[in-house]
Amino acid sequence: MRLSPRYIDAIRSATREAFGASAIVRLFGSRLDDTRRGGDIDLHIEADPASADLEHEVRFRVLLWRSLDEEQVDVVVAARGAEPRWIDRAACREGVVL
Repeated sequence: MRLSPRYIDAIRSATREAFGASAIVRLFGSRLDDTRRGGDIDLHIEADPASADLEHEVRFRVLLWRSLDEEQVDVVVAARGAEPRWIDRAACREGVVL
């Protein structure tokens, strides 16, 4: 996994602050492959339905941007209990919980 402890802490903190303590954040995509270089940070967040909306996602992105400067981050938010989309299934299958 190609994320520094500082980045992991920032992601966890922003997730808790924006989506609540019960939210689960997973890293998936190219940053899981230690043999690659670069690439954006792909995050999947599973949150309670009340917080799995655009307002909370924007808050999360602002918090991350403040912590990680201008790092490229792609975020997928899923409401817990909702019918999973293909991206939700892929992130849960291949991702790593931070």
